[in-house]
Amino acid sequence: MGVFPAIYSTLSPQALIDGVLSRYELGAIDRCLFWNRGLSDIYLIETSEKSYILKVSHHHWRSKSDIQFELEFLDFLYQQDIPVANPLKTTAGELFVTVGAVEGDRYAALFPYAPGEVPQGDLSIDQSTIMGQTLGRIHASSLKFQNTTPRQALNLEYLLDDSWEVINPYLSHNSEDLIFLEKAICNIKHQLTCLEQRSPLWSVCWGDPHSGNVHFTKDNQITLFDFDQCGYGWRVFDIAKFLQVSLSAGIKCKVRDSFLIGYQKVQKLTDLELSSLQPLTQMAHIWAWAIGINATAIHNWSRLDDFYIKRHLHQLKRLSTQEWQLF
Repeated sequence: MGVFPAIYSTLSPQALIDGVLSRYELGAIDRCLFWNRGLSDIYLIETSEKSYILKVSHHHWRSKSDIQFELEFLDFLYQQDIPVANPLKTTAGELFVTVGAVEGDRYAALFPYAPGEVPQGDLSIDQSTIMGQTLGRIHASSLKFQNTTPRQALNLEYLLDDSWEVINPYLSHNSEDLIFLEKAICNIKHQLTCLEQRSPLWSVCWGDPHSGNVHFTKDNQITLFDFDQCGYGWRVFDIAKFLQVSLSAGIKCKVRDSFLIGYQKVQKLTDLELSSLQPLTQMAHIWAWAIGINATAIHNWSRLDDFYIKRHLHQLKRLSTQEWQLF
């Protein structure tokens, strides 16, 4: 058979030093450490002067075009003085390096290590306000972004219909749960029919704004990272995604409110957008659920038990109640 096929491989740090990091002007590299496995593989790179993050996509997760769009957008935001971890260019001027892994092509992008650290526990009210303001600046700036490569839009078909196809098999043994999810998706679509796909309501979204994707310094200077899920969508969907993660993590109401207050200091949302937050938050939950299933099925199938499915279904049911923001 030759080399046995794989669906995922852990790339050798030394090979990354030789074959990828050598394409950047970094000088001598002291250490390359496999740091974290998430939806991408993260390596910590240390030199005598600076630290960097090397982010290597998973073969099954995103396409070359998706990667190119994300990195072009981050480079654009950096040029607009938005505090993001910007992709560094190779000596040849490329934003990423293609790695021919056993399972297929993967894409490696290098970033400076974001100063500060992830907030421990809740975001503070000040930090949440700053994060909301920064997201508002992203949406305002993104209206000037001219992308050169296509990227899947964060529309109803992708976020709901495609997610339904992923989740459906795990509910097929329980007709009651399956009917609930189907009705929930229909209700969400109905409630969002009035939202238009036009500027400024429709812009490039971060896709995953939450406290785990930012670093704050001690004086609350912020740096944003992890734009894996970015794409054109309703700007208010980013607010809903923040709410979905925050509600799941038990972030305090005052902290959640300060995020929205901060955002509206930069971008004033319409009444229709604000009234759409609940169905958009439900949609964000369904999308995250489907992403989790796809990733878990490859890396840790044993987690996809009844408890996993029931927990996500229960969370969706809570988000569908009138008291959805009290949980």
